[in-house]
Amino acid sequence: MNLSGTANPELSRTVARELTCLTCSLLDKKPLNTTVAIQYFAPEHWFINERSLAELAKNSFRLTVSIAEGTNTRFQIADYHKAAFELLSKLLGNAHPHSNVHVVECSATGYGYGGVTQEYRRQHPS
Repeated sequence: MNLSGTANPELSRTVARELTCLTCSLLDKKPLNTTVAIQYFAPEHWFINERSLAELAKNSFRLTVSIAEGTNTRFQIADYHKAAFELLSKLLGNAHPHSNVHVVECSATGYGYGGVTQEYRRQHPS
């Protein structure tokens, strides 16, 4: 995920903890399999409609979450969008309304972790 501002370990830890809880509760994911990577961008290098966040005096975020296709309903995903947007807006403060959340549904044959696809995991539950 991308956050505007300077690197802030305390904010990163809070965002990681809160997003993990939210993702696990609303999208039924396991904490052990939930990763959060945070990258910070200086406001003068983040542009919306050709104006930097520094000019706009706003903060912003871009969250991308990958899930295996078919593991969540469109209602769960919609609820997650709303809740993640509200959470990150609150944690970051003064968030630009074009801050965004993307839930990417990947095919089970193309998505996995630890060298194993989700399709394989579905076929060979442990």
